[in-house]
Amino acid sequence: MKITKLLESIPYYKANQSIDELEVSGVSMDSRSVGLGDVFVCIIGNESDGHDFVHAAIDQGAVLIIAQRELNIDFPVVTVNDTTKALAMISSTFYNYPTNQVHTIGVTGTNGKTTITYLLDEIFTLNKHTTATIGTIQMNIAGNSYPVKNTTPDALSLQQSFNQMLNYGVDTAIMEVSSHALDQGRVYGCDFDVAVFTNLTQDHLDYHENMDDYLRAKSLLFAQLGNGYNMEREKFAVINQDSPFAHKLIRSTAQPAVTYGIDSNADIMAKQIALHEKGSSFVLTTPMGDVSIESPLMGMFSVYNMLASAGAALVSGVSLPTIKQAFRQTKGVRGRFEPVLEGQPFGVVVDYAHTPDSLENVLKTMKEFCKGKIRVVVGCGGDRDRTKRPLMADVAMAYADQAVFTSDNPRTEDPQVILNDMTAHLSEDYIVEENRKKAIELAISHSADGDMVLIAGKGHETYQEVNGVRHDFDDREVARDILLKVKGNQM
Repeated sequence: MKITKLLESIPYYKANQSIDELEVSGVSMDSRSVGLGDVFVCIIGNESDGHDFVHAAIDQGAVLIIAQRELNIDFPVVTVNDTTKALAMISSTFYNYPTNQVHTIGVTGTNGKTTITYLLDEIFTLNKHTTATIGTIQMNIAGNSYPVKNTTPDALSLQQSFNQMLNYGVDTAIMEVSSHALDQGRVYGCDFDVAVFTNLTQDHLDYHENMDDYLRAKSLLFAQLGNGYNMEREKFAVINQDSPFAHKLIRSTAQPAVTYGIDSNADIMAKQIALHEKGSSFVLTTPMGDVSIESPLMGMFSVYNMLASAGAALVSGVSLPTIKQAFRQTKGVRGRFEPVLEGQPFGVVVDYAHTPDSLENVLKTMKEFCKGKIRVVVGCGGDRDRTKRPLMADVAMAYADQAVFTSDNPRTEDPQVILNDMTAHLSEDYIVEENRKKAIELAISHSADGDMVLIAGKGHETYQEVNGVRHDFDDREVARDILLKVKGNQM
């Protein structure tokens, strides 16, 4: 590709020499992966600065450097105000604007993103679409799974992934969009058709200044739907009307907003809700008509996730019968209220709940059908928002009969310091067991007929990160091994 074509999406830049005749073969932001003929974009990250690796990129075969400060080198350099935005835009240009060719749905909010993307994937697959999902657990393109480092990949990886989707014939892409990704411009250059808002509760305040800043970042997804109206490619915002932040998000977009809710008057609602230990049922009311829903998904939070999914599907042209069938046959998402069953007379559930709100939702759901005592094993991650730690403990104490506080990815922090942050203000009875395996074993060994054990915080994760090293640890497998051990001892 001619460099002049690649730079079309960057209207103002400064070149230190003539570059019009340059041909480029790729785009890179990592000097170690630069190939012959690549453009190397200098990104300033939290731990490193791409400007420090310019010579390494040149040695690897780069033909042009894009920087955001002057570089005193005898080599073609283009200087821009913001290399992060430049990377996103030229990546989209290099791959021929792939999101313009795919129906793209972005889901943002504190909780529910993963489940909603999985539900939408099931709905669109049932509707004979070829789908792709990008999110916390993995990226899946037309049935092929790939690992992901972040909930929302960097801008270059994202555009490469969308281009790969086109090669697989994908026509519908559904992705989780984190507040970090929005704030850091990773989704610049992505043309979303539908933006979904789930909820906003305390999380990531180690990154955002406060809740207002957190909301500002989330609102960018809706503002970036654009100001224009195209009948051939309509765009929609799907927003949780029950959230106290709904009105601000509705005001942040020029596109039509379709609301969903349970307590508020919304376009899409769940009525006659029945929750039980085997799932949920409700009447889904929509502008297109009403339909009865039966689903194996448990809890009120699952009803909200289904409402959000129904809204995004309906504005995308999917019929109510298809949505009903998808909700009825869904198996849920691994690590999201996932039962561990080894014939024991009590329940063991693994869930990703790692915010006060999500933990409260899961424990409330358990209380609706638990016939015995509820025991919760929970911790807080290191190098993350410290202010939520006592709040997590408060929720555990309020809704569980027994709280076992333990380690959860301490990263570079001392696990005992994290546990002290959680429990220092508590006066009631609770258990602290830093060793997560022992904590799970303790909760299970104390359980009797009709009880339920919630192992919260890690969900689908298969590791425990300590001092920057990831050790194998899967809550589901650990719980299963303990249950089999207990069963063996009873024989």
